[in-house]
Order: sequence, then structure tokens, then C-alpha cells
Amino acid sequence: MTQPTPSAAGAGLLADLAALGPYFAVEVHRPGSPLRPPWQSLGELTVSPGALAGRIGEVRERLAAAAGCPGAAVEFRVAASIAQLGLCARLLSPALGAAAAGRTLPVDVGQARWVPALGGPFRLSLAEAAVDAEAGTAATAALLAGPITQIVRAVEAMAVSPRVLWGSVASAVNGAATMIVAARPDLAGPAAEAAAAMLSYPALARTYQGRPLTGFRRRNCCLIYRLSPAAPAYCGDCVLGR
Repeated sequence: MTQPTPSAAGAGLLADLAALGPYFAVEVHRPGSPLRPPWQSLGELTVSPGALAGRIGEVRERLAAAAGCPGAAVEFRVAASIAQLGLCARLLSPALGAAAAGRTLPVDVGQARWVPALGGPFRLSLAEAAVDAEAGTAATAALLAGPITQIVRAVEAMAVSPRVLWGSVASAVNGAATMIVAARPDLAGPAAEAAAAMLSYPALARTYQGRPLTGFRRRNCCLIYRLSPAAPAYCGDCVLGR
């Protein structure tokens, strides 16, 4: 995929995001440019239940391989929950990183591209105009109301409670803010403010307690503990953790 040359401001934003870590890094492409392997359309996951189910199936097989068991031994709803958390975290993190830096990064999933990978953040490319967007708060609201809601509803229809799914969105927001501060302690204040703004989205109400970066704990569980009921592992912000 040919990489366009962003403006100086856009290039600066890309560099700032990459410095925060792989969950924040994005690439850019020209809208309408040919889609060449290994790149795929990310928007397909939000409009095609079959494509999303395929991704969940891949996550399920990866989890099973890590546990040394057959895929059928991993509950579909557990794999669906973990896949949804990973997708939402990858989409939300760059937008939150930009907001913490006083910039805006619209995430148009219809034009976005990705390189499917398992076990960590995948490569993500946005239409080049995204990195030159003017500052504002509408982009993060549109991201939550658009593709994040679409993913939540699609996974809900397959297997998982919306309370769990929106709890994972809240967890992804706080997790991204935590990673920002780890990389850039000077952005602690802006990161907390940007995360709080995201968490004010109505669907996230009552999915967590505390504040971003300060005693945050979700009020439900992403179900990852069910991968090993005999020796369950809990996320740091899980309602079941101690």
C-alpha cells in the first residue's frame, strides 16, 4: 500500500501516537487507493456478521492453542467478548491519544484498513484526511455512536450481554489512558480529561466506578476468567478481582 505524505502537523501527530505504543500507532492511505494484501477492509467487521464471527473464531483458536486444548473447549461467548475488547481497544486508543495531545483523529471505519493479527495490536491505516482534522470533540462521540456501537450490537446478537460489552469499552478507555500516562507522564491531566469525556457517553453509564486513572474498576467482567475455571485469572480492573 503506497503511503501518502501527510502535512507537517499530520506527520507530527502520527509520530506522537506511535511514541505512545503500538495500540496508538496508525498509518495513512489515500481514499480509494487499491486494497492490496496483507491489508483488508476493517469496515467489513462492522457490517458483516460473518466477518466478525470469523474474527471471533480466530481468537477462539488462538486462546485454545495457548491453553493447550481444542477450540471447542473455549466457550464461544468468551472468545467473542475478548475479540470485541481487542477491536474496541485498538479503535479507541488512537482517538484518545490524539485527544490527550489536543488533536482530533476521526476514525472512519468504512475507509479504515487493517492487517489481521492475533495476540496484540494489529496494524491500522486511516484515510489520510484523518490526521489533518481540526481539533474538536465530535470525533470521539461519533466513534462511540458509530463503529463501537455496531460492534457491541453485533456481538450482543451472537452471545454476550451488552453490560459486559460496554464494560469492556469503558475498560479499554481507561486502559488507553493508563498507557498514555506510562509513556508520557506529562499528559496525565489531558489523558484523564479525554478519558472522562469518552466515559460520559450514555451507554457507558454505570459500567464502572471511580474515575479514569484513579480507582477505576468496571462493574462487570469480560469473562476471561472462564478460560481456566480451576485457576481463574482476573484483569486488574475486574469486578471479580481483589
